[in-house]
Amino acid sequence: MNNDNQTPWQQIDYTLLFFIFLLMCVSTVAIYSAQASLPGELKNVNFAGKQLTWYFIGAFVLSLTMVIDFDRFKQLSWYLFGFGIFLLLLLQFMPEYIGSYQIAPIRNGAKSWFVLPGLGSVQPSEFMKIFLIITISSTVVKHHEIHGEKTIRTDLLLLGKIFGISAIPLAVVMKQPDLGTAMVFTAIVVSITLVSGVRWRLLALLTLTGVAGIAAVVFTFFKFPTFFKEYILDEYQLARFYGWLAPEEYTDAGYQATKAILAIGSGKLEGKGYSDGTVYFPEAHTDFIFAVIGEEFGFIGASITISIFFLLIYRMIHTALESNESFGSYLCAGVIGMLTFQVFQNIGMTVRLLPITGIPLPFVSYGGSALLTYMIAVGLVLNVRSRTKTYMFE
Repeated sequence: MNNDNQTPWQQIDYTLLFFIFLLMCVSTVAIYSAQASLPGELKNVNFAGKQLTWYFIGAFVLSLTMVIDFDRFKQLSWYLFGFGIFLLLLLQFMPEYIGSYQIAPIRNGAKSWFVLPGLGSVQPSEFMKIFLIITISSTVVKHHEIHGEKTIRTDLLLLGKIFGISAIPLAVVMKQPDLGTAMVFTAIVVSITLVSGVRWRLLALLTLTGVAGIAAVVFTFFKFPTFFKEYILDEYQLARFYGWLAPEEYTDAGYQATKAILAIGSGKLEGKGYSDGTVYFPEAHTDFIFAVIGEEFGFIGASITISIFFLLIYRMIHTALESNESFGSYLCAGVIGMLTFQVFQNIGMTVRLLPITGIPLPFVSYGGSALLTYMIAVGLVLNVRSRTKTYMFE
């Protein structure tokens, strides 16, 4: 007995959708609560209402993504990838102003957004995350179809394909510069590579090489700060590291981190209560939304939020393991890697465990492009789930 006779509605993972609904509730409440502490004219903008609007648009996009057979994504992978690269390059070479309209502004030192009339800010690199997941997953599947017998040579060839594909968007995003998105791209590549079938000896060698590279970067940062400043990171990115390592000394760069940890600490166990936050910090409705949750709902509210993310990712892992097709498993692995890293990085930077990178908290931070990206990602996982055949006797 299998699930071939089930209708598409019966095959939808409603548990996964329920977790998204819970995160929507958390997001709306937290953003609305943060509204009063926003500076200037931002107080008059209904960010919570806009976020709900993006959720409804995202629900439509999620449904559309789910009903398309994911094999169609495999066929369109290179077209999607090319479109994403085109948008990134267009942004890179687009003048900041066209006439009197600011079309490609530089914010926080990075040129990462289009500003479109009626839509607002659109970040092409967010959609590139999805295109990268689909393209790498498709490449891995086609590689295994061509090379049935695995050898060291075929594994090295596969790694070369994966790194070659990811190098192009990674280089363009670093040029913006957007270190946070580049790190997310890396997390996607690593997560799919780990389940791609490459032998563990090569993966262990790559891991050691990566650790050595990070150690070299840290050594250069402390030993040759001038070289690091001129050739590796921009001034504003370096300031974030200095603000993370010594916020008391670099008060300007460490202002956000200091205020965020103060807000979370002052929330204690139960929090100060809804809309009763007293600590002001910038980007309260976007990158530092978790600090709002920690201050107003305390350790209990923060723990519930983290638990929802844990259950969401666990459910996605379950779908990846049960998938009958390797392409579906790779898609899920890429989505899991993307979301897990972003959740860890955002919460980590909020509690000063990690440096500030400007990565939003998935499904919770305010942002239209990012939210649509997450909803498409969930649509891919639901797509895989609905097309997974289960049998009574296996």
